[in-house]
Amino acid sequence: RGVFALMPIPKGSRLLEYTGERISHEVADERYAEEQENSPHTMLFSVDEDTVIDATHRGSSARWFNHSCQPNCEAVDDEGRIFIEATRNIRAGEELSYDYNLLLEEAHTPAVKRANPCYCGMRRCRGTILGKKR
Repeated sequence: RGVFALMPIPKGSRLLEYTGERISHEVADERYAEEQENSPHTMLFSVDEDTVIDATHRGSSARWFNHSCQPNCEAVDDEGRIFIEATRNIRAGEELSYDYNLLLEEAHTPAVKRANPCYCGMRRCRGTILGKKR
């Protein structure tokens, strides 16, 4: 699964909004912690400390964008709304992707990184969808 460009897309184009039910982190944890424990597939986007977008409920096609360590799009926060925008010119037929840059509260140990693998296949793949903690 994924999202693919049907026509050339110029750099800087705003493609679509990541939509869905807006819930708290606590509700997201209650709703999906056990269900997603052994699944790398979730449709949650953390907006800020208070809000998560659950795209399994009223979500847009943005929920089908895959992660890549060398993406051609990025997620942009525009006053609490999340939009996917092209970071370079994209050819028709290319898969659209962005870096999930997932940050967990727990330490990003080697075991945790293995539990959150990346399958992008890029030459400089970091092997995980986790971002770097600061």
